[in-house]
Amino acid sequence: RRVKYLARKKIVLVIVEGPSDNAALGVMLNQVYDKDSVYVYIMHGDITTRTGVTSQNVISKIGNEVRGYAKSHHYTAKDFKQIIHIVDTDGAYIPEDRILEEQECNEILYESDGIHTLNRQAIIRRNQQKQENLYRLTSTGQIWKIPYKVYYMSCNLDHVLHNKRNSTDEDKEDDAYAFAIRYRKNLKGFVKFICESDFSVEGEYKETWAYIEDGMNSIERHTNLGICITEELQNRRIN
Repeated sequence: RRVKYLARKKIVLVIVEGPSDNAALGVMLNQVYDKDSVYVYIMHGDITTRTGVTSQNVISKIGNEVRGYAKSHHYTAKDFKQIIHIVDTDGAYIPEDRILEEQECNEILYESDGIHTLNRQAIIRRNQQKQENLYRLTSTGQIWKIPYKVYYMSCNLDHVLHNKRNSTDEDKEDDAYAFAIRYRKNLKGFVKFICESDFSVEGEYKETWAYIEDGMNSIERHTNLGICITEELQNRRIN
């Protein structure tokens, strides 16, 4: 009987942008979805800003990634419960006059007053692409016939989890492991942190996206991942 039960476990596929995202969230999401198998798929970058990815093809591009993952593990669409896609906002919705060009800026810097960059036009183009792709993703409910939703970390994951906007790769790794250690035996604490902090955006899914698109919100510290976690925990209590 136990073997049959394990075989019926549904897969929750969590798509993240990088390895540190997995290190920080993977352990905790496994506890949130305790009756399901959580697999974290690392996209190695932001698909919404990748060259050649448009609002016309972003769904199929993600679908191809999911199908490739499924094929390599001998899964079919029916084996999946849902896809959770976690993206950084990277200040994508801030007004264009808050994209600030500075000759001495060697890398893109996210600050309270806007995005500081050597190439203002490149960031304007990137933000436009990201906005269009995220609009398409938030408007779809399925990918490969699997329930799909996209959630944001603003202005990025490190900003939400550690209150740091411009972390180095080394900092990201160190902070991610520290976060996982802090909460790995404290699911209640993790849920409270993500769902009840002053950066937790509550409301209906579309409302939370309307919020992040407004003014300077996409460069400030916000996440709507809490609505995903709250929903799952409520389902667990009901079932």
